[in-house]
Amino acid sequence: MAQDSNVVIDHGQSSWSDLWKKEDYLAIWLGFLIIAVCYLAYTSFGPKAEYAEKFASLNQIQETELTAAPFKTIAWHQAQDGKGKLKGTSTAFGKFAINSTKTPGSWKTNPVDSLIRSESQAKALNDKAMPAFEEAKGKSEAAFAMAVAAEASAKDASFQNQALNDDAAAKIAAWRDAQKAAGDAKKKTENKSYNYIPTLIGLGIFLAAMFGLGIALMGKSMPAFMQGFSMVFLVAVLAYMLGGQAISRQYGFGAEAWGVILGMLIANTVGTPKWVLPACEVEFFIKTGLVLLGAEVLFNKIVAIGTPGIFVAWVVTPVVLVLTYIFGQKVLKMPSKTLNVVISADMSVCGTSAAIATAAACRAKKEELTLSIGLSLVFTAIMMIAMPAFIKAVGMPEILGGAWMGGTIDSTGAVAAAGAFLGQKAMYVAATIKMIQNVMIGVTAFCVAVYWCTKVDCVAGKTVGAGEIWHRFPKFVIGFIGASILFSILDVHLGKDMGGAVMEHGIVRGGTKLLRDWFFALSFAAIGLSTNFRELSKYFKGGKPLILYVCGQSLNLVLTLTMAYIMFYLVFPEITAKI
Repeated sequence: MAQDSNVVIDHGQSSWSDLWKKEDYLAIWLGFLIIAVCYLAYTSFGPKAEYAEKFASLNQIQETELTAAPFKTIAWHQAQDGKGKLKGTSTAFGKFAINSTKTPGSWKTNPVDSLIRSESQAKALNDKAMPAFEEAKGKSEAAFAMAVAAEASAKDASFQNQALNDDAAAKIAAWRDAQKAAGDAKKKTENKSYNYIPTLIGLGIFLAAMFGLGIALMGKSMPAFMQGFSMVFLVAVLAYMLGGQAISRQYGFGAEAWGVILGMLIANTVGTPKWVLPACEVEFFIKTGLVLLGAEVLFNKIVAIGTPGIFVAWVVTPVVLVLTYIFGQKVLKMPSKTLNVVISADMSVCGTSAAIATAAACRAKKEELTLSIGLSLVFTAIMMIAMPAFIKAVGMPEILGGAWMGGTIDSTGAVAAAGAFLGQKAMYVAATIKMIQNVMIGVTAFCVAVYWCTKVDCVAGKTVGAGEIWHRFPKFVIGFIGASILFSILDVHLGKDMGGAVMEHGIVRGGTKLLRDWFFALSFAAIGLSTNFRELSKYFKGGKPLILYVCGQSLNLVLTLTMAYIMFYLVFPEITAKI
């Protein structure tokens, strides 16, 4: 690699200029600038006041219906549907944000389909899906008629006949299922023509200018960065295209893995051009993305899962990390302690995010970080397919399966996708536990910084002060934690309905997450482009990194499953019953 082989850690005295010249701080400012713009767009200048009035009206309907009947009536569900339609992403700003950050779409045989779809192609897809929609629509209408009749019968009996009440509730549930099936079928008839190429060009220019400004503040060449960025962005776009291919989507081989693979192929065949290397700012891209990730870690959602999820995420994780590190040092005799701890954190905490933070805290080499991330991506792709299949084959309860996957699969996106294979409850539990586990990023970075200062890199007779630990600690983690606290407070303040509409389906899905996904894609492309196999091969000597990862993940699988079963089914079964 052309870049410095060590993650940059400043051991000099801090100064005020660090706040606008150092990478970690710039990642925080950039992340919070994006958050501020999105917040203002969806609150002060957004639909908050309009939504508040509509939510009040719909909530009044639901309260009235719950008082009138012993079950959730048709009117109650229709009000709930009305609330569900109130999303920030449906506003003008939301549509602009989504359309301007578009990633290439899905395709089967022709990759051009991911970028361009003609009107005739869209019409053909809609015509093909229409019969299934008409059938699902007919079933939904029939189920609705039966639900109306059943509810009317129960109402005529003043809701005093339990058999009629149960029948009405069952008919309404059947209607809801049929309605959802019809809605899913309808989406397949709403294909539109598109041309993403102009949008991608505009997005590339915007991202180059945004990160280029940070590069300039760091004292590096902005023109050199922007020139090389064109190649990094192109690789990220190609990675999204390959990740959108039908077979790749089926097996969970997403843009992250393809970005690393494509970059490495270029770097180790024709060679990455020298003018591209100034744009391979792996840490700057991903640190900014991690600050935005903090907006998705909400404490009220952690509380919703409760103590069982906390035990699965916060007890098993440090145990696995420490034991894997000890195993690597005592049994495998790994010569590099930094590689050992980065792989241990990557595998036990939450993949790439934890690896970046840990690498900064212990001053790991870039090759070691790349190796760790590569192992994580490969096993993530395998586990997100294998685990749901195994869980279904053995008949494991959905919630237990979701908790197991949430605590072991590294990537947040892969966790949600794997959970969706099992069902809505599994996806919710898996994603929430992974969110709880993400909190460990900051804790892990701090603990590794302390351990490395006081045990690994300490000099005999010299006391290590808090200042050295502070210099070691990756500052961008403060932004991650700060964003998490800020959004948790805002979510509680806004309330469930408004929080969902303005925060989850506005600021996050209509802003921060859209850019976070791109920042991560850029970082993986940059990792690949700046990786030389010859420099990486020495770390694979004896296969120790692979053995460490496999053994550590095996321990993780066993302990997480055991803890999830004990907590969700033996100690706190009442919480499980409410999920």
